[in-house]
Amino acid sequence: MRAGLRQSMAWLHGWSGLLVCWVLLLVFCGGTASYFKDEITLWMKPELHRAAAAPVPPAEAATHAVAFLQHNAPRSPRWFISLPDERSPVTQVLWIRAPGEPGSGIGGSRGRFESRTLDPATGAFLGTVRDTRGGEFLYRLHFDLYYMQPLWARWIIGACAMCMLVAILSGVITHRRIFQDIFTFRPRKGQRSWLDAHNATAVLALPFHLMITYTGLVTLMFMYMPWGVQTAYRGDLQAFNNEAFGRAPLGLPSGQAAPLVPVAPLVAQAMRHWNGAGPSRVAITLAGDANATVTISRGSAGALSVDEPSMRFDGATGKLVATNGDAPAPASQTRGVMVGLHEAHFAGPLLRALFFVSGLSGCVMVATGALLWGVKTRQRQAKALAAGARPSFGLRLVDALNIGAVAGLPIAFAAYFWANRLLPVAMAHRPDAEIRAFFAAWAVAAVLAQLHPARAMWRAQLWTGALMLAGIPVLNALTTDTHLGATLLRGQGPAAVAGFDLTVLALGIALGAAAWVLGRRTAARKAVPAAHQPHGARDAKGAT
Repeated sequence: MRAGLRQSMAWLHGWSGLLVCWVLLLVFCGGTASYFKDEITLWMKPELHRAAAAPVPPAEAATHAVAFLQHNAPRSPRWFISLPDERSPVTQVLWIRAPGEPGSGIGGSRGRFESRTLDPATGAFLGTVRDTRGGEFLYRLHFDLYYMQPLWARWIIGACAMCMLVAILSGVITHRRIFQDIFTFRPRKGQRSWLDAHNATAVLALPFHLMITYTGLVTLMFMYMPWGVQTAYRGDLQAFNNEAFGRAPLGLPSGQAAPLVPVAPLVAQAMRHWNGAGPSRVAITLAGDANATVTISRGSAGALSVDEPSMRFDGATGKLVATNGDAPAPASQTRGVMVGLHEAHFAGPLLRALFFVSGLSGCVMVATGALLWGVKTRQRQAKALAAGARPSFGLRLVDALNIGAVAGLPIAFAAYFWANRLLPVAMAHRPDAEIRAFFAAWAVAAVLAQLHPARAMWRAQLWTGALMLAGIPVLNALTTDTHLGATLLRGQGPAAVAGFDLTVLALGIALGAAAWVLGRRTAARKAVPAAHQPHGARDAKGAT
């Protein structure tokens, strides 16, 4: 323990944040983008930009999707249909391949699953639409990472989230004037400026940071704390899921053929039961068998809880078998609300924009915290650095990691979107190539930062990220007809496409401004004779 409570909390705040800050920055960036993951996916599929004009009733879209599945996946044991809504204008179908059936390699074939994008008005496979993971990759990235088993990734993210929670609480205890920090910023004051920026972005969205960190842990609480469920249900997790979330156990085929009932009347019945609320998904098991079931889930738009009520029908007779989620138990509802707050599916465009801005403030908070540690450490080593000594290994490592994360991540995100437009539309395994572009760009930035962790590298990477992000609207204009001139000025095409272009343009301008300011400060330092520089400022390396 340190001399007092505040000193101890300051030490805990610094180290609990520093050890995981670079992973947390990735989590914040991916999670922030996920608030508009459907809009990102739409932007990354320009062939669909004209498909949002005429909405299709859910019953009609479901009927066309079932017809497609009956023709293309008659032996599959399970079908899943995601119906179109105001954020996604197409129907998505997913099915499990029958045992021994090879993958097609088209339309999103992954593992045991096949997926297709359909025109909701006709049920036709939109084969000309480029295959991409879109915003779903960024969403999965922020808790599943990549190139590792999801189970290990979620344990890593959980440990980082716990450190984040500790850093937030210890930071609150450390700062005496926590609310005054919102309105305090002293530019050009070195360490004080970085501390003001860190405090302002942390306090301004403090309720959001607390909420998003705690609810992030809640989303995976049964993985992190499984002992209660294991004890109460004696290890039968399927029984727990059936009781807690209303999931029906998978039935076995009877071996007796029976035609699947029309889905449209079942959708209409479900909508009447939910007072007109539209369904979001239809799941069908054992289609064509006497034991077939049809489960229709209500959309979560406008509902605070992420748990969606559902109705299960007999697939051979159309008889209602069960309703789930209409009156959830208090504990289940509490968890559903927690997860709903984290994912913000209930939020409209303006509220999701507020969540997005709060997420960006979290990115800045984590980035400035990491930079502040380097600034403090450099000041403690100022005398040795002024005498010609080299930075310590820890300082050099942190400087390099800061460049690779803070300046390198925007380059990686921009490379992902550039690859989406530049790769051939019919390219095999196209989503994997887009994702490889993300990690390749990030790896190059990180390696260059390790080789030369200096101000010049900061400027180079910030300018690179700025030009790549600001150039995305130009790239979109050169490769599609739904550019800003059409979507913003003439009102042609989805507003989400214009919103994406304007957002990346603003982020590019912000990075460019940071690079410009850093360049001016570097030029000013070079213009001041070394003898007149402030104590400890003669070393030009690092971001101070």
